[in-house]
Amino acid sequence: MILAFVVFACVVGALVVKKYQTAHRKAEQPQQTAPAPAATRVVNLFFASPDGDRLVREGREVEIEEETEADIESVVDELVRGPLGELGPTLPPNTRILGVQLKGDQAFIDFGPELQQGLPEGSSAELVAAYSLVDTVTANFPQVKKVQILVNGVAVETLKGHLDIRYPLVPDYSLEQPAEGDKGAGAAEPKGEKGGKPGKAGKGEKAGK
Repeated sequence: MILAFVVFACVVGALVVKKYQTAHRKAEQPQQTAPAPAATRVVNLFFASPDGDRLVREGREVEIEEETEADIESVVDELVRGPLGELGPTLPPNTRILGVQLKGDQAFIDFGPELQQGLPEGSSAELVAAYSLVDTVTANFPQVKKVQILVNGVAVETLKGHLDIRYPLVPDYSLEQPAEGDKGAGAAEPKGEKGGKPGKAGKGEKAGK
């Protein structure tokens, strides 16, 4: 009888201790909080007007990261995705962004060969493509004053044989289509850091040199 009581007491005691240890471990475990939602902001993307000769802004909400270079890549990626409304795309939809690098007030944006291969022929398509990129980046990131377009890490002569992109390009908002009722001036001749005039250029140079 005494032995049975002792065994019973031991079993009950073990259960109580186990229950206490389990509750204690749960109390010690830190509570897992849900990750904070990614911050977003509305950016202006420059797409082609219906006639394909001018640029028109389209607002879009984009997730942003802590790194400015990652922010630029996210915005350019949205530009590659194309417009949501009636505007026209300016970059080939399969264009790959290989990297973004900031050096002072210049942004170096490296693309895969699809950028050149997929662009339509003609000076207008080339002009709109280049400045949709430059204007989009500089309008949304005021610290960026110039944009260097690279293809496979190299500053190529042109995208389609017309606009010299060997050097960083400054924005040209005169290409933007004026709002209805505005007396907009005609599109000014685009200029890069070294002129940026349409025409053939010398050999490309490595990025950052």
